[in-house]
Amino acid sequence: QVQLVESGGGLVQAGGSLRLSCAASGRTFSSYAMGWFRQAPGKEREFVAVITWSEGSTYYADSVKGRFTISRDNAKNTVYLQMRSLKLEDTAVYYCAAGQNYGLRLGEYEYWGQGTPVTVSS
Repeated sequence: QVQLVESGGGLVQAGGSLRLSCAASGRTFSSYAMGWFRQAPGKEREFVAVITWSEGSTYYADSVKGRFTISRDNAKNTVYLQMRSLKLEDTAVYYCAAGQNYGLRLGEYEYWGQGTPVTVSS
């Protein structure tokens, strides 16, 4: 059974940092891409960042480029999202996802975690 379990969310002041983790289990993800998405209250879920397990290639949404860093630890089967210089508009539930395409769209991802909430306060 495939499981993606996010952790690391919480309350942080604007300008602060958080690191989210996504622990993957239940299958081999070496040929997969791992993405982070987020959904703010009243808004649609949106792409944040993606990384490939094999090459470590990355891509970011413009809104987080230069502030967020996605990385992976193959030995731990874990993907991270380091978030810095957080803004009020980064408040959302953050989801980890796994898919066979290096994509930006929700439909390209087969497996999803349950989400971890991030709240940025002023």
